[in-house]
Amino acid sequence: MKLFDAGPQDRSTSLGLLALRIAAGGMMLKHGIPKLVDFAAKKDVFPDPLGIGSAASLASAVGAEVGCSVLLILGLRTRLAALPLAFTMGVAAFVVHGANPWAKKELALLYGAVYITVFFTGAGRFSLDGRRRVSPG
Repeated sequence: MKLFDAGPQDRSTSLGLLALRIAAGGMMLKHGIPKLVDFAAKKDVFPDPLGIGSAASLASAVGAEVGCSVLLILGLRTRLAALPLAFTMGVAAFVVHGANPWAKKELALLYGAVYITVFFTGAGRFSLDGRRRVSPG
């Protein structure tokens, strides 16, 4: 199997991407799971920064913060999963916390930078995406 036949630089880059994906995805789950668990209680009062309705805004946030985070951790459809996460963090930083001081925006921007990086780099070899691209032999 060629998954482990890569050179040392490619292996260390892929290990770094694995660590980044697990850390960012796992930490984002901490924000998304409470929204999912309390969905019924929050659906009418959740902020609606894009004017699509509170329930739709909450569903979008949960979809990104839970669904896309799980995909990111697994490295499955990674580039596609990174986009809603980056968008959600952009909305959090520039719309929800737009009038707040930098300290309130900083975490969302940091997460956003990670998701944009993963979008451009992909998941690396140690991912389900990487495994699907490996040819036998």
